[in-house]
Amino acid sequence: MTDLAARAEAARDVLLREARAIHQAASRASEGIAQAAELILAHDGKVILSGIGKSGHVARKIAATLCSTGTPGVFMHPAEAVHGDLGLYTPGDPTILLSKSGTTSELLNLVPILHGFHSPLIAILGNPTSPLGQLVDVVVDASVQMEADLHNLAPTSSSTVAMAAGDAIAVLLMQGRGFTPEDFARYHPAGQLGRNLRQQVREVMQAGPDFPFVQPTDTLKQVMIAMTRRALGAACVVDGACQLQGIITDGDLRRALLLHDDIRLLQAYQIMTRHPVTIGPGQLLREALLLMENRPSKISVLPVVEGPTCIGLIRIHDIYSL
Repeated sequence: MTDLAARAEAARDVLLREARAIHQAASRASEGIAQAAELILAHDGKVILSGIGKSGHVARKIAATLCSTGTPGVFMHPAEAVHGDLGLYTPGDPTILLSKSGTTSELLNLVPILHGFHSPLIAILGNPTSPLGQLVDVVVDASVQMEADLHNLAPTSSSTVAMAAGDAIAVLLMQGRGFTPEDFARYHPAGQLGRNLRQQVREVMQAGPDFPFVQPTDTLKQVMIAMTRRALGAACVVDGACQLQGIITDGDLRRALLLHDDIRLLQAYQIMTRHPVTIGPGQLLREALLLMENRPSKISVLPVVEGPTCIGLIRIHDIYSL
């Protein structure tokens, strides 16, 4: 086995160990996750998250996920909390504390102070029977049998399970609040996710007088000329009323050249893909992307139709272009 192959096998083992850790934790953690979601839903306002070290990094990620899915989440460093950051709190704000050991002194010192803020306490813990686990209202059991590293030292499986538990809480809160794709788009006005949920096909589709439309009886040479003039990787085949009959892609041209010794007499209808997948101009980019990618054999272009009329096409490149 080569060094590269050995490393690839080792990487696979790490991923499988972390996957098994999540699978094993699912039954142990599910009740605590459900209780945590119910507790948060019962209180207005934001959720405060705190942890130190790797647990702190996981807490920051969970806070970001909560914010993006309809629940305000704020990370508070446990050491900075007692130096003024407790001003984040409105009485009653729930707190999620993360710790692998459950003996983190900075978090244990916070508990009586947080009780003074009437903060319901949730703990995502690698040791649910630890001192911290005895002091909170809800415990999420994020324990693991072993870390993913060979020496069972580095927070790997444990941090992955803790993060997955946070994701599960966020998803339950999304369900409890009736969070919609439209809400998600409102919180993500920038970036590809927001663009896909906000923009419609008509805003990025390829259309206009130079768009490559061809007739079913056009020769292969005419098809190639039309596709070369507007290099979009495809041409829509339409009848005299501009109703879609099929689509010809670069791949269709290559296959025609492979299958036919003499291509001079070939016509568009003989090489086109009939009944192609289509989309309407008012549909979201996200819907176009799902149509292209959520299939056994991915496609990179969709004809855009309005009623029976073909008005253009959209490429996967158009969706990802800024």
